[in-house]
Amino acid sequence: MLAIWYFTSNGLLAPVLEHLGAGKDYRYTSELKAIPLYFGIVATVLGVWHWLGQHKEGGFDFYSSSIAGGMFILLITMLVRWFIAPEIAVLSIGLGEVGDTGKHIHELLGLNYVVLGIVAGIIIVNVFKVPVWAKNGVRLSRLGLKTGVILLGALYSAAELKNLGGLSIIMIGFFVLGSVGIVLWIGARRNIPNSMGGVLSAGMGVCGVSATVAVAPVVQAKPVEIAYTIGTILIWGVACMFLFPIIGNLLNMSYVQFGAWAGTGILNSAQVAGAALAYQPDGIETLMVAEIFNITRVLILPIIVLWLAMWYVKREGNATTQVNVGHVVLAKFPVFVLGFILMFALSTTGVFAPANHYQGKYFGNTVEQGFKLENLLQAEQIAILKADANKIQNADYREAYNRLIKNNKIMSIADDTVVRGLINAKTLSPDANKILASAHQSVRHTAKKIDNFRQWITWLFAFGLVGLGMQITVGSMKQAGGEPAIIGGVVGFIKAALSLVVVMLLVSETV
Repeated sequence: MLAIWYFTSNGLLAPVLEHLGAGKDYRYTSELKAIPLYFGIVATVLGVWHWLGQHKEGGFDFYSSSIAGGMFILLITMLVRWFIAPEIAVLSIGLGEVGDTGKHIHELLGLNYVVLGIVAGIIIVNVFKVPVWAKNGVRLSRLGLKTGVILLGALYSAAELKNLGGLSIIMIGFFVLGSVGIVLWIGARRNIPNSMGGVLSAGMGVCGVSATVAVAPVVQAKPVEIAYTIGTILIWGVACMFLFPIIGNLLNMSYVQFGAWAGTGILNSAQVAGAALAYQPDGIETLMVAEIFNITRVLILPIIVLWLAMWYVKREGNATTQVNVGHVVLAKFPVFVLGFILMFALSTTGVFAPANHYQGKYFGNTVEQGFKLENLLQAEQIAILKADANKIQNADYREAYNRLIKNNKIMSIADDTVVRGLINAKTLSPDANKILASAHQSVRHTAKKIDNFRQWITWLFAFGLVGLGMQITVGSMKQAGGEPAIIGGVVGFIKAALSLVVVMLLVSETV
């Protein structure tokens, strides 16, 4: 880390960075001049401590290995984000665009630092093995993902999520209950044990491993059945992390559409975050939408636990072990969800962002508020917008659209909301959509602290996802077993396919 900082600060990496910029300014220069220095000092101090320490269980140097392992994961994250992913982008751009898609190979396949970080983690753990001193840090990486989800709550407010939250409840309620029911129905016909069917239905229907662990005592699942379920979730989730972004790019889905699909169709919270960031690696709009759907799904967990408890007792008429369902829910309910809700509640009061903010930005269409006069729409842009005006059927939308044309800029927050809706709906021509996007960006200004905050959240997720990759072993995926893997695969495919259809039909104009 210190070597990266030193070579960057002294200009020795300048030719490399110029090459990685592919004709543009290298985007991570500011990060290279600060982040590796700070964390390099921490890593060096810990390295000396581990070198000289006795490593007795119970001592500080023993437990600080979690931090040392974290530094190992962070180094891999840095190398992938700053060097490997940009190099692959350069090679991809050199090959030209793919057909008439308007995109390069790395964009279609989602070969960005998020996906490549997960792949790097998988290769390290399965080919080279994680160093013994770093294993505690690999387990610590989950904390990065959960902390990131909690902090995301600070970027939401109730007013912004009114429509999206309602849609998430409807979609998640339908697909969660439906998935649980289908697994139980298929399981009964395939004659798998009730305990296996119960724990598998929770894992495939609700929120992956968390739901599996929460439901296991209620349906008296055996350790091997829990292992089968987790293996099935892992196989399906890993496939989704890589396939969802590719499908999203091929269908040209908006950030809102993809976030809704990932949050509904992918099982585990970490896998949802991985797919969302893979689709939009340099922003968190997709991640924010995906996590709202994911959090909604987790909030249904108590209902599923109660349902499966009643189902199991009814199926196993002679079940003798009494389980306190309320205690199980309280003990196993993911704590990070409560943290997200708390941050969301504080954000709704306006504690974390300027008034009338949207995704960390505030509205301003005057020079005093940050608007630049050169961003006023030009005559040729106005002409394009006028040519598309007849495509807008909604009267309120048409009025806002006409005000934009008349004033050469967006005039109010309400009009800006309409513009974002038109962009997401994609009812206008691509040229008109680009003009609307430019007009929106001209009146939305990111508070510097909020922008830095969002960057740190991105780093937390990138760190956690590299660590997640280091926990995906071939052996753990083999634990799925035959019957659970087949049932889980069928239900997982049905959920992903149907939720994609629903999202494409209903979500385009949601936000």
